[in-house]
Amino acid sequence: MAQQDKQLSVFPAFFKVENEVAAVFGNGDEAYAKARLLKNTEARIVAYADAPEADYAAFLAAGSIEQISKPFDPSQVRDARLVFAATGEGALDREIVAAARAARIPANAVDQPDYCDFYTPALVNRAPIAVAIGTEGVGPVLAQMIRADIDRLLPRSLGKLGRLANSYRRAVDRLVPRGAPRRLFWRDFFKGKVADHVEADEISLARREATRLLKGVAADRVEGRVFLVGAGPGAEDLLTLRAHRLMMECDVIVYDALVPREVVDMGRRDAERIPVGKRKGCHSKSQSEINALLVELGHAGKRVVRLKSGDPLVFGRAGEEMAALRDAGIAYEIVPGVTSALAAAADFELPLTLRGVSSSLVFTTGHDLQGNVLPDWARLALSGATVAVYMGRTVAASVAERLMEGGLAEDTTVAVVENAGRRDSRLLHGTLKELPGLEARTELTGPVMVIIGDAVAGADFSRSEPLGARVTAELETARI
Repeated sequence: MAQQDKQLSVFPAFFKVENEVAAVFGNGDEAYAKARLLKNTEARIVAYADAPEADYAAFLAAGSIEQISKPFDPSQVRDARLVFAATGEGALDREIVAAARAARIPANAVDQPDYCDFYTPALVNRAPIAVAIGTEGVGPVLAQMIRADIDRLLPRSLGKLGRLANSYRRAVDRLVPRGAPRRLFWRDFFKGKVADHVEADEISLARREATRLLKGVAADRVEGRVFLVGAGPGAEDLLTLRAHRLMMECDVIVYDALVPREVVDMGRRDAERIPVGKRKGCHSKSQSEINALLVELGHAGKRVVRLKSGDPLVFGRAGEEMAALRDAGIAYEIVPGVTSALAAAADFELPLTLRGVSSSLVFTTGHDLQGNVLPDWARLALSGATVAVYMGRTVAASVAERLMEGGLAEDTTVAVVENAGRRDSRLLHGTLKELPGLEARTELTGPVMVIIGDAVAGADFSRSEPLGARVTAELETARI
């Protein structure tokens, strides 16, 4: 997706309105809706309504909201922090907005986007916590649907928890070091026993637990930790929940070139991001340099996410990084990811194992075909195993040649996927005999996965193109 497709035409922000005037002009349902929304805040609502409808009038009276029954005059907006024009008369609403803009006061005119300096969101109120959903004015019904979903997700006690957290903020700022220790404290505060006690309305127990947590974190020595995290095949929604949580908590993200920027951007906004290359023909850092970097960051007390394409334990050289971290005494954890072979199989609806056909699966890169003896994985292919070849485009010919020489039938089904698991994936299918032509497909610039075996015949080929289609087309063109 292009970057401009993700950009907003508005900047989401919250106005400070405590004890400030919010002027609402109008008598009907729209003015009533704006006043109800404002009632969630500590703004001083002033309703300019000379004949409010019955429900609105009752609301104004019940809330002791100031009501002014005079015709509109530009001076009425002078002391306001926000202005809402909801009279139902387009020309009058535009006049009100013009007066507010002349006084440099943000204004909103109902159903007139060109006369809105801001939009009113759908609001989930857990004061002091608020979630505002905006659609830039194009889908208010959608915003309300999202609001309802979020409202069900957020516990009613969230506001109490937020107020309790605020009472500990100064102590945390004084006792807990910035960076990972402070983030971890707040994570445990909002997700652990403190939150459980608040949910049960046991505020004294919540305070006791928060104090214990604070003392424990303040006494701990800050130690670095490295997380070897699988980013999956590159689709944002195939990142695991644990991986995303760690990316939101870390100090540094060290990532490979095959990890898309969209996935890297899912990390904490102010985390340091360090690219380390590791793509065929383009290594910005050697593996030994990456190992040294992880050790250096760990010794500095950083929480580091080492983000690898697919799964870190499948052709991710995680073994070398783990050895370096162990030797340096740096704690680490492994967070698995969806490896590309599984994503490619899902794209093709392809059973990697199939009862009575294939009961074993091989992951390989195909780069170990030198010499006269077939590697173990090739011999397994001959016995019926499904073989998933990573980085398969450049070795397609040698893989096909050696397997056919070893006795694998040339009409064995082959599936090929570029950018497995992503929106821009490309699917091709054919036979082992046609596979060598893959090396000439230079338009395939993304990572390519090749899957070979009898079980592949059970795939859905309705969305894929034949491997030999381009060769046939070129022959037809040559005849003409």
